[in-house]
Amino acid sequence: MPDRKLTTSPAEENLMDWLRDAHAMEEQAEKMLSGTADRLKNYPVLKERILAHLDQTRIQARQVRDCIRRRGGDVSVVKDLTARITAAAQSLSGLFVSDEVVKAALSSYTFEHMEIASYRILIAAARVAGDEETQRVCEAILVEEEAMAAWLLEQLPVITQDFLARQQAEVTAKH
Repeated sequence: MPDRKLTTSPAEENLMDWLRDAHAMEEQAEKMLSGTADRLKNYPVLKERILAHLDQTRIQARQVRDCIRRRGGDVSVVKDLTARITAAAQSLSGLFVSDEVVKAALSSYTFEHMEIASYRILIAAARVAGDEETQRVCEAILVEEEAMAAWLLEQLPVITQDFLARQQAEVTAKH
């Protein structure tokens, strides 16, 4: 009897591809957050929140990877590597700007919104594919990403004002 290939719907195929994208995105976030936290010296509240979100991000990457494996797939080594390289380049770019902390806050806020959009897409795709567990996982992650984005939104003026005050006082303001 010939081997029978399991057929999957377009929704299931896209869900798997988008889960791999989300895993790579979390790998990128982990690298970016880690690099930013390592360089923050004069912004303890921001550093503490970034470190807390870094812990969440590591858990999120594992949860997404578990969804991929539960669905019979594996993460994309190429996507993960590309995301890590991109994050490393983004992290290094902060070394060459005088307002690194402001740029880091801006890019973190922007990245959170990309994650929010990605998880909303995954939730909708999981619903169509009938994958309730993936939907549940993505909904839980979405709540965490929205909380981080909301916190950053509140902190952007504070970080900016603190940066400008430190710069005016001629103390290290960059990071």
